[in-house]
Amino acid sequence: MKYVGIHTQQASNNMKSILLLLCFPMLVVAMVWLFWIILSYNEETGWDLDLAIQLTKESLPMVLGVVAVWFVIAYFINDMTIRHATQAHPLERRDNMRVYNIVENLCIAGGMNMPKVYVVEDDQLNAYASGISESTYAVTVTRGLLNRLDDRELAGVIGHELTHIKNRDTRLLIVSIVFVGIFSMIAQIAFRMFLYSPSSSRRSNNKDNGGGIVVIVVVMVLAAIAYFFALLTRFAISRKREYMADAGGAELCGDPLALASALRKISKDPGLDDVGRSDVAQLFICRPDEMQENFFESTFNNLFSTHPDVKKRIAYLEQF
Repeated sequence: MKYVGIHTQQASNNMKSILLLLCFPMLVVAMVWLFWIILSYNEETGWDLDLAIQLTKESLPMVLGVVAVWFVIAYFINDMTIRHATQAHPLERRDNMRVYNIVENLCIAGGMNMPKVYVVEDDQLNAYASGISESTYAVTVTRGLLNRLDDRELAGVIGHELTHIKNRDTRLLIVSIVFVGIFSMIAQIAFRMFLYSPSSSRRSNNKDNGGGIVVIVVVMVLAAIAYFFALLTRFAISRKREYMADAGGAELCGDPLALASALRKISKDPGLDDVGRSDVAQLFICRPDEMQENFFESTFNNLFSTHPDVKKRIAYLEQF
């Protein structure tokens, strides 16, 4: 696969981030309206569109306000959230000069600033890049990766992660992670709004006649929509970014076969199985095969995985 260039990939990822930001408020409005339109149904009168519109107008400012505050907070504490999910901690220069020398040399070769370096105390092999700005960019590796890869292979992996930072893949992924987290909770917000909204008292007859079951069904529908949106964001991010990062990492370290060798080792023992968050798993260089998920998460993640098959990635590198 031809590496199309850093500026082309940056522009593509910036455009995707903007599109996600533009689509998000519209999707929130649509979900709030859908919530009320479904609950406005009455067996005698059918759909009460006027009531649904009125309830949407009454509830929308609060929903958008909560979502906006939530997004800002989640966006700016994303690095803390990811580190907590993976149990990563800073790796000091004095603790591993080898890693810092590799990172510094690759940053000089790529003309970029030195990111922070973190380590996860996991004997298996994996790595990821994170951050939205120069102050939060970071490369995180597992202890197993440091112990079981040679310098050439480690340079290939770190080069891959630095390319994600340089291509601004990490910013796009963080935006998608925040959106997924918000949508996964919108159903709960809608449920609480229905219970405590003064306007809902006008529909008390429905509530008395099995209305609670209706609310639960509606919440389940909204949760399904939210999860489907999560899948779409992953699909929009495109598997191409991993190929691009592989190619960029190969160029940075000057040794495509070293990265291919590292991917072969990592794919056999990727680690980070206990993270338990499929959104954070998007960041990993290889997605753990044994990550703890239920049946539906596993099925959908296989269908909409943002990571291409490792064997194909290795084949491209060997032809690089």
